[in-house]
This record gives sequence, structure tokens and C-alpha cells, in this order.
Amino acid sequence: MKSATAEKLCPAGGVAHQEAAPTCVEQPRTPFAIARAIIAGLPKQTVNLIASKDERERTQRDAILAFAVRVLSAGLLYLTQIVLARWMGGAQYGIYVAVWTWVLILGAMSHLGLNYASIRLAPSYRETGDFAHLRGLIWGVRMLALGGGTIVMLLGVLGVWLFSDRIEPNFVLPVYLALVCIPLYALTDVQDGIGRGNGWMSTALVPPYVLRPLLLLASMFVANCAGLPMNAATAAGGAIVATWLAGLLQALSINKRVRATIPAAKSETDFRSWLTISAPLLVILTAELLLQNTDILVVSRFMAPADVGIYFAAGKTMALIMFVHYAVGSAVAHKFAAFHARGDQDGLRTFVRDSVNWTFWPSLAGAVIILALGMPLLSLFGPNFGAGYPVMFVLVVGFLFRSAMGPAEFLLNMLGEQKLCATVLFSAALLNIALNIAFVPAYGMIGAAAATALSLMTAASLNALVVWRRLGIKMPIWNNLPKF
Repeated sequence: MKSATAEKLCPAGGVAHQEAAPTCVEQPRTPFAIARAIIAGLPKQTVNLIASKDERERTQRDAILAFAVRVLSAGLLYLTQIVLARWMGGAQYGIYVAVWTWVLILGAMSHLGLNYASIRLAPSYRETGDFAHLRGLIWGVRMLALGGGTIVMLLGVLGVWLFSDRIEPNFVLPVYLALVCIPLYALTDVQDGIGRGNGWMSTALVPPYVLRPLLLLASMFVANCAGLPMNAATAAGGAIVATWLAGLLQALSINKRVRATIPAAKSETDFRSWLTISAPLLVILTAELLLQNTDILVVSRFMAPADVGIYFAAGKTMALIMFVHYAVGSAVAHKFAAFHARGDQDGLRTFVRDSVNWTFWPSLAGAVIILALGMPLLSLFGPNFGAGYPVMFVLVVGFLFRSAMGPAEFLLNMLGEQKLCATVLFSAALLNIALNIAFVPAYGMIGAAAATALSLMTAASLNALVVWRRLGIKMPIWNNLPKF
């Protein structure tokens, strides 16, 4: 059988006859020949992706779109953080980082995990033609998210008012302002899930990951031109404008998509069933947030605000490679659910193998580039931010190990194994809290990075083990290497 890495070479003008011995021999193809063949096939592959004739090509297109949006978002977020650090100085920037981290956690928790539930439920309703429940889902989960976010905001305001004497004065006003972001942050997060579940990738990803940072940057520019103080409170005010406008525009876009693509039907809701599904997903979401942000919170507790800013800059610089992981997960999660709903196990395994490769190799390439440019990138934040460079070498180990396991948590959540995934991630989150509290007082920023990396590696290993034991699928990249 002819191998994929060999080519048939014949003498010029030679013709093979049935009666004669073959005059053509198999010769190994050189790396140059393989690369030339890949490049020659790129135009056809590009046309196929744009046309999206089959499900695999549509998923690749969605993955590329999600990745492109995430890359653009990463650039915008990075630019925004650089501008904020330059305008505000290390201490005020550190205060804003700590306050906004609480918005990320509380805003994402207040919708009760319904963003992940929407990614799982929407494809199932589409596959079964249950458009009444699909419409009800799109309306109902948004109302729950908005209501939950409002309650969390009011409780937060009450808590700050009651315990303001125990909060450092420089934090009080930024915290009050940041809490106003929570209702629309929760709404945007659940609308992200609605968009991904229905395959509306631009509607899902552009408002929170592109529009919101652009609006924040524009708001801070206007504030600077108006002569307002460039401090954490002003940045929190800009975050209110950015979060509310992005969320409302995304809501209008989803309403337009519903009218254009979902057949008319009377909306039906099933809140009890949805919340039953979302409960373990909420645990997963909370654990994920703690895995990503515990280090920031613990560093802000034991170290000065300026150190918080340095650590955040180094961590977020290295975490740029994780956008690949989330982009691929965003593109394939609803496809996992669709394959499972129709019982197509062969198609599911193919997509899993592809998703692991789409996750790891770009992450590895990105890690090499970012580490090579680490010091120049950190210097953009300010003259003292280079102190965070060693942090990047510690964090990259955890990030790459997680990428090597592919989007295992997305697969578990979409195939009904969310309780086991929740157990794994919650255990890893508790480990992360314990390690950070133990390491940060003794080892500072390096301790926080080591705690986070170890926790990420633990979560990724256990999730891959659960996928293998429960679904019979091997997730590690070394089991899914591409064949040429």
C-alpha cells in the first residue's frame, strides 16, 4: 500500500504494463516535498472551508473564526491593559485588576451556569426540531442571568456598605462602580453560550471579546481627554460603559438571529430541567474561575497593589496561548453535543482527534514566540514590569500541559459527564487555593505561578483520565498525533 509520505518515481517516458515488472518504485518524500504539497493544497482547502460543504468543514470554519476573534481580542485586551497601566501607574492599575477580577468571578457565577447549559441544550433542541423549547431557552436563560446578576450586584453593594471600614479606602469607590457591571456581564456571558450553542459564532464572541475592550479603551481615552483622574475608579466607570453597551448590542443581535433562523413557535420553558443541568455546570464554571483567578486574589491579599499589577501583566501575557484552547472549545462544543444526540460515535472521535491537534500545536508555537518576546512585551506596561518575566516560565508549563489534553472538559460537559467534570475541577480549584495560600507568603509571585501551574496540570490529567474511562477516548496529544 502506498504510504502518505512516499511518492512514485518512474523513468521519463516509462509506462507500466500489466505483463512487465513494475518500473515505478516508492521513494520517501522529503520534508520539502511534503511542505510543497501542503502549500499547494491550501487554496482548495480555503475554498472548501468558506463553502463549508460538510460538517467537518463547517466546524473548522467555526474554529478558525473563533480563533481569529480570540486572537483579535487578545491583542485588544493586551493593548487595553498596557494603556491602563501606563495611564494609571502600577498601584492604581493593581487596584483595578483586583476589583475587576471579582467582577469576573461574581458576574460569571450569577447566571448559575446557564451559559454552558445553553451550549449543550440548543443543539439538542435543533436536532430534534423542538423550536418551541429553543425559543424558550433563548428568552428564559437571559432573564435568569439578568435577574441573578442584579441580585448579586445589590448584595455586593450592601456588603461593601456594611463592611466599608474593613476595606482599604482606595478600593471602596472602584468596588462600588465595578459592581454595576455585574448584571450585564452575566447577561453577556449567557448570551455567549446561546450564540455558541446555535453556531452564531460572531454574535457569541465579538461583543464580549472585541467590542467590550474597544469600548473600555475608548471610554478611558475620552476620560483622559476630559481631564479626569486616571485611577481605578475612572477605569471602573469606563468598564460600566463598555459592559452595558456590549451586552445590549449583543442582545439585539441575538433577537435578530432568532427571527431570521428559528421557525416561529410558541416559546416553552423548562426552568427546572435547565437548572438541574446547569447546577453541576455552575460548579465547573466556579472551579474554572478559581483556577484562573485565585492567584490574583491571593497575591492581592499578601502583596502590594504594584506587585498585583506586575503579576497580572506577566500572567495574562503568558495566558495569551490559552485563547487557542478556549477558541477551539468554543467552536467544537456544540458539535460534540450534536454528534452525541444523533449517536454518531465515529464522527465524534474524528472531531475529538482534530480538536486536540487544533489546540496543542498553535499553543506550543504561541508559547515559544511569547517567551522569546517576554521582556519587550512586559516593558510596554512600564519600567518595573520586567520583574514578572520568571513567572511566565513557570505558568507556561501548566498552560501547555492543559493544551496537550485538548478540550476534555468541553467534551465531558456536552456528553452528560458534567458531574464528574465538576468534581475534578472543583478538587483542582481547592488545591489551587491551598497551594496559593501556602506558596505566596513564602515565595511571592513565583509561588503563585507554581501553585497555578500544578493545579492546571492536575485538572487536565484527571479530566483526560475521566474521558478515557467513561467514554473510551484518549485525549492526550501523543495519542492523537497527525498522520502525514
